[in-house]
Amino acid sequence: MSDLVKQSAHDHEGHNHSISADADRRYLWLALITLGAFMIAEVVVSFVTGSLALLSDAGHMLSDVGAIALALWTIRLVARPPKGALTWGLKRVEIISAAVNGITLLVVAGIIAVEAIRRLFEPPEVDGGPVLIVAAVGVAVNIVVAWLVARANRSSLNVEGAYQHILTDLYSFIGTMIAALIIMFTGWVMADVIASLLVCGLMVYAAWNLLRDAGRVLLEAAPKGIDLEEITEHILELPHVQRVHDLHVWSVSTDLPALSAHVVVDDECFEDGHIPQLLDQVQDCVAGHFDVEHSTFQFEPLKHGAHEYHTHP
Repeated sequence: MSDLVKQSAHDHEGHNHSISADADRRYLWLALITLGAFMIAEVVVSFVTGSLALLSDAGHMLSDVGAIALALWTIRLVARPPKGALTWGLKRVEIISAAVNGITLLVVAGIIAVEAIRRLFEPPEVDGGPVLIVAAVGVAVNIVVAWLVARANRSSLNVEGAYQHILTDLYSFIGTMIAALIIMFTGWVMADVIASLLVCGLMVYAAWNLLRDAGRVLLEAAPKGIDLEEITEHILELPHVQRVHDLHVWSVSTDLPALSAHVVVDDECFEDGHIPQLLDQVQDCVAGHFDVEHSTFQFEPLKHGAHEYHTHP
């Protein structure tokens, strides 16, 4: 037997690494149709009343519609099997979708903020009555839509991105309702502008969270809650294991963590055929303690370290 033995674990049996079936397309389609119909009505009323807050809600709702449409398309792409050079299939599209949603939130927030600042110096006339009615309906619509999207698999960053769009839109309508009430009872039209700026802040906060989580996956950082030192300690507790190096843990998508490592073991493991049993033990260790089902291990004898000049701790 050669001094270097490589063993890989790519056991997919019983595990589905695509977006969960709970991310039901029916819920997302219902949410898309509901939002699209209301968005058209809101744009009409915003131009009639002159409300920036209402127009900002409509602009944000347009991004909501796009986010849900993108989520539906992404679910379809992610379900495609690996083919050719795409050895992971299109699973990473889920993360790209989340990043696009985050960037869209920032762009919409920036456009609304610029217009809001302009109106600080040139406050327009705003009819509070129609704004209040549309905003109240908007709150109801977004509660329904948020419930529909929440029924899908929010552990997927793709679906979570769409959900964050809708949630900030709900907050936006609540702010618009408050602004409309203030305008109706006090005549202070600046409440409309302030409500728009508060909504911008919520959009930026949601965008930051999405981009941060998507960035971790795109930069192949270790998934949240996984400590590499703890993994090393667990593997070192196994019999015959002397050292662990070149340990890498990353996420292909939100539901597919992966791990690879070099494991230095006693020389006799290569002589008595013990490697397959040791592979099972290492696999069971990382799967049972850290929920990493997709792992690849390279087993090495003690003397092999002298030949590796570019190893990592």
